This record gives sequence, structure tokens and C-alpha cells, in this order.
Amino acid sequence: MDHSGHGMTMDLPPFTLGRGLEFSPDPFFLVGCLVGLAVYGWGVARLRGRGDAWPVSRTVFFTLGVLSVALMMCTKLNDYGMVMFSVHMVQHMVISMLSPILLLLGAPVTLALRALPVAPRGDKGPRELLLMLLHSRYMRIVTHPAFTIPLFIASLYGFYFTPLFDTLMGSKIGHITMMVHFLAVGLVFFWPIMGVDPGPHRPGYVMRMLELFAGMPFHAFFGIALMMASEPMIKAYENPPASLGIDALADQNAAGGIAWAFSEIPSVLVLIALVYQWYHSEQRQAVRKDRAADRDGDKELEAYNAYLASLQARGQ
Repeated sequence: MDHSGHGMTMDLPPFTLGRGLEFSPDPFFLVGCLVGLAVYGWGVARLRGRGDAWPVSRTVFFTLGVLSVALMMCTKLNDYGMVMFSVHMVQHMVISMLSPILLLLGAPVTLALRALPVAPRGDKGPRELLLMLLHSRYMRIVTHPAFTIPLFIASLYGFYFTPLFDTLMGSKIGHITMMVHFLAVGLVFFWPIMGVDPGPHRPGYVMRMLELFAGMPFHAFFGIALMMASEPMIKAYENPPASLGIDALADQNAAGGIAWAFSEIPSVLVLIALVYQWYHSEQRQAVRKDRAADRDGDKELEAYNAYLASLQARGQ
């Protein structure tokens, strides 16, 4: 018996982690992940080939981000996610909140700007087009918190509490579209907050933290709403296959618990990254000031001492 025209059997055995991690690739995401790794690897190889350094940590983060997408979409977690709300919620949380953070820590835009060749004067190559996009009005809008925070929230409530979710789950293209949307929304939301890659909207560190915490509580509220419901709320999961041996309401409660608990994980990861960036920014600024002081004989300190001396002279 097929589920929603996906061509996958509904008669899956009861879920275990081992069964969920079995290889079961979705062609779209398998190709996308392989292409992403290949293009990133080409960029790193191009930099290394001309003697430029590229941090190994960034390559590791990007690779982990791609592998996290592949883990969710190219294993039987994706099959079980079609019939178990709890497994689908793991997919959603990873794809929309963990994968984007890891991918952004890989600084793919910075790598592209450094690896792509500069076009001849008067021409517009891929690098110039990317720069135009980064400085466009469109990017200023889609990376502004007035857009990203409502979009981040609407991707939860607008999908699951309306018929849109059931409509998208009814076809393979719809399911792929939904997962791509979750990934894209996560990237757009975390991009200005992470501040690793260049972008049009780049607030200070305190504002980034406020943006981060403005969106996270809504995941907790969403999870609590699922856990407190007295009946299944999502039509696609209200009649799970008997072979799974699960209760729809209990599975929904588990999904709510996952959404609630998972909202804390990216908050901690991003907060650590922001504090790390802030510390190194302060360190670089201190080094610049020390160098400036060495060049000008610390005129700023001399001016400050003169100011204090003038205040003391006035008081006498």
C-alpha cells in the first residue's frame, strides 16, 4: 500500500534507530548534497592551489551541514517521516535549525567570493553577479529581522495548523518543496545572526542575540500546543500504519516534545559562536589600537592626560 503517491510502502516495521538510519536516498537531496560538497571542495582546492589559506574548521562545519541534510533525507528517516509525526519533526528541526547553522559556519559565500575569478573590466561574471545580489534591495529585505522572524514563525504555524501541510505531503514534489523551504528559511534567518558571511544586514552582537531569542520561544509554544492537544491535529498523521504499532496522539505528543526541546539546541550553538566572534573582534580591535599607538606615539593617551590636567587646573 503506497502513501500519498510517494511509492513507498506504508507497512514499515516498528521504528528503531537502526532501521531509521538505513540508506534510502531521495534522488533530489542526494544529488544536491553531492553537488554542494563538490562545489565547496572545488573552491577550497582553488584557494589552496594559489597558496591562499582556508580554515579547516570551516570545511568541517560545511561538510557536517551537508551530511546532516543527507542524514535526514537520504535514509529511512525520510520514509518513517512520511508516516510518523515524531520522526518528521526531527527532520524539520534538523533541516531548519541545525543544518543551516553548520552550513553558515562553513562561510560558503565568502569562499565563493574568494574562489570565483574576477571578470574582465566591463564584464559581469559569476562573482560580480553574486556581489550584485548581496548588495541588492531584495537581499536587504529578505535578511531584515522584520522579514526573517515572521517567516521563521510562519513556517511552523502556517504549515502545520493549516491545510497546506497535508497538501504538500500529498505528492513527492510537494514534500521536497516543503523540506527545501525549511532549509531556505533557516539559512535566511540565521545568516545575519551568524555574521560569518558578508550580507546587507549586519547588526551588532547584542542585536543579533536579540534576533536569535526573538524567534526561538515560538518553537517552544508550538511544541507545547502539540503536547496539550487532546486529539491528532495533523490529518496526514492521524491514521498511522498498524505495522508501526504506535498511537497517533502519543506520537504527536512526542513530536511536540521534540519541537520544544530542540529549540534550545541551536540557541546555545549560535550563542557560543556569537560570543566567540565578539571576543575575537574585540581582540582584533585592541591589536589595531596598539599598532596605532605605536605609530603615533600614543597621542590619544597624551590628549586624554592633557584633558585631565586641564580639568585639574580649572579646579584650583
